[in-house]
Formats: sequence, structure tokens, C-alpha cells
Amino acid sequence: MDGQTVIARRVAKELHAGDLVNLGIGIPTLVANYVPADLKVFFQSENGLIGTGPIPEQGMAHPLLTDAGGRPISALPGASTFDSAMSFGLIRGGHVDVTVLGGLQVDAHGHLANWMIPGKMVPGMGGAMDLVTGAKRVIVAMQHAAKGKSKIVARCTLPLTSTRPVSLVVTDMAVIAFSDGKASLLETAPGVSIAEVLAVTEAELVIPDTVPEMKI
Repeated sequence: MDGQTVIARRVAKELHAGDLVNLGIGIPTLVANYVPADLKVFFQSENGLIGTGPIPEQGMAHPLLTDAGGRPISALPGASTFDSAMSFGLIRGGHVDVTVLGGLQVDAHGHLANWMIPGKMVPGMGGAMDLVTGAKRVIVAMQHAAKGKSKIVARCTLPLTSTRPVSLVVTDMAVIAFSDGKASLLETAPGVSIAEVLAVTEAELVIPDTVPEMKI
């Protein structure tokens, strides 16, 4: 099982019936593939749709029905469309239960940097700042390291998305939570040891007496 699948399957277990869920671009979009068929959750696209469905089959995409990243999506029966003002009113008003976002860095205190690398062209911050500030739970889904460098850092060197700490980070190696301003190792990925996680984690981790393996 590849790392992205491990991440998406584990994040899907954090969703509960009736949740209004926003999925960011990249790995987070894969989470919808692993939600059990009998679990009713509502996916929101910040450009104005609740009730997003699977990616349409080739030739069936509608040019006006896209996610926030411009990719074709479908709408499930009963879906609701609205303008961006209403969409961000839901986000800023605290009505989104869970947002799942990608990340460039998360530091030891749970601060997320995910929207810009200085000196590189970016399309803009998107809704990430609003989502991290307004959603009830913020889950970061990302690789543990990139090009041999930890993405779980002592302190973010990239511009922060928000000063509010995230709730949970799920990587291809571990699940990390943030309470009392500290990063705690909750679970390791299948076949990954605590020592292997520590070897590629720059931030200091609190290690509980028992660290179970992810159930995915």
C-alpha cells in the first residue's frame, strides 16, 4: 500500500456521520474514496457546493461543475449550490466540522504552513487560511518528509497559514496530535517503528507509553 493511500484511509476514519467536510487539493481529495458506503458525510467545495460526488467519467464532465482547484466533479442527488460569499460564510461561521488540508510544514506546536514557498509562483492562498481558522477540526494529510527533509519541523520557516494550531497530522509514517502546545505521537503506520519516525522528524515528539499501529 503506497503512502498516499495509507494517509487517505487513516484520515477517513476521523469522519463521523453527518459531518460537513472540506477536502483540500492533493492527498486530501483521496479521502473521499475510503469513506464507508454506510457513513453519510457531506463534502463541501469552497467555491460553492455541498454534496460533491466522484470524479465524472470521461466525457461526462460539466464545464461549470468543478472543485475549488478547477477539476471536474459531480454532484450527488440533493446537492446544494451557492455563491462563494455563502460558502465562506459557512467556513468563517464555524459550520464546517472537518477540513483536511495538505501541508508543506507543521511545527512542534501544530502551526501549519501550506500555501507558499517564497520565490515560487503560487496561484494564491485559496481558502486555506479561512479553513484553518474556521473549521471545528483541522486535519493535515501530507508526506512525513520531502527530499529527505522532515516536514514535521521544530519551527515553520515558511509563511504560516494561521496562528491557530491544527488538530491532527496524518502522514505516511505516523499520526501526530497537538495538545498543550506539544506534538504527541499517537500511532505509527503499518510496518513503521517509533525509531524510524523519530529518525525523520525534526520536531521533538512526546512518546506515550503505548503507541499502536494505525488500523486502516
